[in-house]
Amino acid sequence: MFHALREPRAVSVLHHLALGTRDVARLAHFYIDVLELPEVTRHLHADGSLRSVWLDLGGALLMIESTNEPPRMVVGIGSGPFLIAVTVTAEQRGAFEGRLALAGSVVESRSEFTSYLRDPDGNRIAISAYPLAGLVRR
Repeated sequence: MFHALREPRAVSVLHHLALGTRDVARLAHFYIDVLELPEVTRHLHADGSLRSVWLDLGGALLMIESTNEPPRMVVGIGSGPFLIAVTVTAEQRGAFEGRLALAGSVVESRSEFTSYLRDPDGNRIAISAYPLAGLVRR
C-alpha cells in the first residue's frame, strides 16, 4: 500500500515535562520553594490524596506526578532524559546555588555558565546562565 509523504509539522514550544515521585508534596515544594516555580494547579486521587502538582516552567509545565516506582539515578549523560535545566541570570546563579545548598542540593559540577545539582529524588537539574540570545527564536 502506498502512503503519501506528509510535510512534517514544526514543533516550536515545549508543552510539559513530567517527573514521577513517591512523594509529590515534597518534590513539588522543592521546585516551588527553592527554584521559585509558580504552582498552576494540583490534582487529587479519588480518595483525596495528592496525585499531582503542575508548575509553570516558563510557559511549559513541570508536572510532578505520583508513582509507586523508586527513583532512578542518572549519572552523566544517560540514555533518554537525563537533566532538567532552568534559566537564571549570571547575577542570580550564586544566590540560587546558596538556596539549593540550604535545601540539601550540593553542586556536583560547574561549567562557565551552568551549575549541576540534584533534586530531592536524585533527578539531575541545572541552573544555567548560558546566553540564549541568537540561539532560540522567541
